[in-house]
Formats: sequence, C-alpha cells, structure tokens
Amino acid sequence: MRRLITLSHRNPDLPPYSVEFAGRRRRVLDLPLIAWLTLIWVLLWSTLTWANVVTGVVVAVVVCLAFPLPQVDLGLRLHPWGIIRLAAYLLYDMYTSGVEVTRQIFAGRPHRPAVIGVPLRCRGDLMLAATAVTVSNVPGGAVIEVRRATATLFLHVLDADRPEELEAARRSVWKLEELTVRAFGTRDEIARVSEPPPEGPGGGEETS
Repeated sequence: MRRLITLSHRNPDLPPYSVEFAGRRRRVLDLPLIAWLTLIWVLLWSTLTWANVVTGVVVAVVVCLAFPLPQVDLGLRLHPWGIIRLAAYLLYDMYTSGVEVTRQIFAGRPHRPAVIGVPLRCRGDLMLAATAVTVSNVPGGAVIEVRRATATLFLHVLDADRPEELEAARRSVWKLEELTVRAFGTRDEIARVSEPPPEGPGGGEETS
C-alpha cells in the first residue's frame, strides 16, 4: 500500500528534512524552507504571536505547494549538536574578540594591521560562503575576498605585530570552518575538516 505521506528518512531520494505527499502530482515540502518562510512572515509583521506563527506556516505551505521548486540538493545538512557547538563558540568568540578589540583601541599604541590568506579544506560554494559569513561575525577580522578557485579567504586583521598573532588568526578561521561544516556540512565535508589544515599561509600577507 502506497503511503500518503513519506518522510525523508524513509526515502533517500528526498532532500533532508522533507515530506512527500502522494497523489496525481508529486509534492515535496522542504521543512527548513517552511521554517524560513515562516520566520520571514513573522518578521514582516514585527510581532511574535501564535497567530502570526500559525498563519506563517499556512502561508508558507500554500506557497510551496502552489509554486513548487525543482528538487535541488544544495549540500546543506542540519546537525543539531554541531549547531549548538557553533552557536556557543560564536558567542564566546564574539565576547573575547570584542574585549580584545576594545583593549587595542585604548592601548594608546599603534598596531600593524595586515591582510592574510587562509586556505580552507572544503571547496564547496555553500561551505565557503557559510564560513566567510561566520568569520565576518567575529570582531577583529573582516573577510575582504573569497577566492573560489583556491578555496581561500582573504582576511583583514587588526593586530599583526607578531607572526604568532597571524598564525592565531589562521587557526581561528580553521576552527570556525570546522565548526561550521560540522553544523551544516555533508559527511565528505566533515571528513575533510577532520584532516590537518593546509600547510603554509596559503596566500600573501600585505600590511596596510
């Protein structure tokens, strides 16, 4: 007997966290997309209420059923424990980096900034973009370029007085890459970040 509703864990051909509805026309609802559209609906109303959440879910389901997207696997996976670890580390890193940047501002001595290249282990577009966004959220450094061909992030750091500080900045990027991939990456990408980081700076350093 054919199931009316099939969850993604019962059908490997379905995208992760999705639901398939049987009928004349195959309909697949991507649950993360439903959640994202619901969040946008609530933000548009600027009020978090049960009525807005329920209405947002209904509108999101209707939109996805009326205008189905082609089935595309973007390579995004949701690992709950990895997401918790990434969020906790980001909160800690934002706090410590913010304190360090404040200390540098009030130190009363000039600092030598630099632009460094950090080669990443994952070359997929999604993980490159996710890692760049994650790194940009931490004070003290800003991603100024993502070189797709070599999977390299070029990062502007505020404090580059000593070689150890540049190496610490690279290690911080590699740590954020690992946490990001373990939160949203595929098995192959997680295996990649389990390997040691690339040797060498992976790009030139330029003082500014």
